[in-house]
Amino acid sequence: MAAFGFLTTGTPTLPYPNTLIFVDLSSDDPAACAEFYADIFGWENDPRPYGVFHRMVPGGNALNPDGSESQIGNFHIGIHNAANARPHPNPDGVEPRVLAGEGRKPRLWILVSDDDSPERILADAEKRGAEILWRDHYWKEFNGLNHSFRDPWGNEIVLWRKGGENPEIPAHYTRE
Repeated sequence: MAAFGFLTTGTPTLPYPNTLIFVDLSSDDPAACAEFYADIFGWENDPRPYGVFHRMVPGGNALNPDGSESQIGNFHIGIHNAANARPHPNPDGVEPRVLAGEGRKPRLWILVSDDDSPERILADAEKRGAEILWRDHYWKEFNGLNHSFRDPWGNEIVLWRKGGENPEIPAHYTRE
């Protein structure tokens, strides 16, 4: 085991930090949810097995500032059945077996490719049953243009575009 120290709060400082590799979304129909994201974002839908757990593979690696692929791979998104979220030691699963209800929940932030547009994504998502939460917002703190939707299973997605140097924010955008 690698040696590590501790911050004054007692939190370990690791020589290499723990890495986020996967995020799961809940659905009552993993196959349909996976097809939704494959259609909207062009991600590979990898059923493991079909209808039980679907691994969504965004493909490619993160890009360097010059546009070439970096060594940083895109992490994957899992879609599990809320009635029996896998993996779990109990083959019958455990409670709760329902989708999250009202209130705050985790959100996925998707960096929109320069080859795509938030408008196209929002239109396709809405055609497939998503609810548009907002459009055309600028967040100065992180210099990003953003839009958001809730998929038919209640998962919230934030679409993000970098503002760039000296961003030109359209007059109709809300700002914070």
